[in-house]
Amino acid sequence: MKALVYHGPGNKAWEDVPEPVLQDPTDAIVRVETTTICGTDLHILKGDVPAVTDGRILGHEGVGVVTEVGPECRNVAVGDRVIISCISKCMSCDYCKRGLTSHCQTLGGIGWIFGHLIDGTQAELVRVPYADNGLIPLPDGVSAEQGAMLSDILPTGFEIGVLNGAVTEGDVVAVIGAGPVGLAAIMTAASRGAAKVIAVDGNKFRLEESRDFGATDTVDVGAGGDVVEELKKLSRDGLGVDVAIEAVGIPATFATALDSVRPGGHVANVGVHGEPVTLPIERDWINNLTITTGLVNATTAPELLGEITAGRIDPGKFVTHRFTFDQMLEAYDTFARAADEHAIKVIISRES
Repeated sequence: MKALVYHGPGNKAWEDVPEPVLQDPTDAIVRVETTTICGTDLHILKGDVPAVTDGRILGHEGVGVVTEVGPECRNVAVGDRVIISCISKCMSCDYCKRGLTSHCQTLGGIGWIFGHLIDGTQAELVRVPYADNGLIPLPDGVSAEQGAMLSDILPTGFEIGVLNGAVTEGDVVAVIGAGPVGLAAIMTAASRGAAKVIAVDGNKFRLEESRDFGATDTVDVGAGGDVVEELKKLSRDGLGVDVAIEAVGIPATFATALDSVRPGGHVANVGVHGEPVTLPIERDWINNLTITTGLVNATTAPELLGEITAGRIDPGKFVTHRFTFDQMLEAYDTFARAADEHAIKVIISRES
């Protein structure tokens, strides 16, 4: 089969590889219909994730059809159309039972294994461990493109941004970074009843798009103003926003999140950081802040699926570019230049 294979920082190839086979009785094989590229995939190609080794098939998102199941699979069957969760989970260890599936101990303490520790979804076929727990039935009426957004991006923005940030009705929320994960946080914060959702970015296209995702206000970091002061002016009383969601992963945006939140507020870090940041604890110890980090558990995917089927959210809005499998390298090139290409999420499908 064909797959997108990592060959060290900066190197990848769409090439022939052996088809996956069942290795454990709880495995399934899925014929990938649709996949997409995550910002984490770009971090891998930069060398930010050293656990990913030469020869690994990339990707951890997708929708497909089950072609084979192990003898201990009970919930999935051959022919099922499914969403492939980015998080694998045994649902038997203490961490899984507590809802921290991203740290499944049976899998060595990390639930994100696709395209990381085992071969991923940017391939014609993928082996799915613990398939009963990691495959979500895709209902009729929900498109493959919508379903693919439930693999990772939408649960990430919701769980690590909105839920970790404890967004409640009436809150003023700043989402710093209006890329794909930031827009996922904007979409789900708006659906949770936030009074204001402020998109902060330097890309005018993304700021314009953010309003369609639920942003009530925007702050253009390239306009030359003081971003922190603008955010405070948009807060209820000038003291700062209730929740600041950092959705970029660089020191400057983390600092903006800390500087713009009010005493007693929440800073929810969603961005993947490749270098250290500064936490001015000598200033902020007194401010009763809650600062959270996290890797998505993807446990909210069924809840979000219900929001989609009810028509309250539409993750199909993320898709700006479409490619076929044989255009995989072109899709990566486009996503790597997302700002210039006006790309939010690219969809890569078996057929055009």
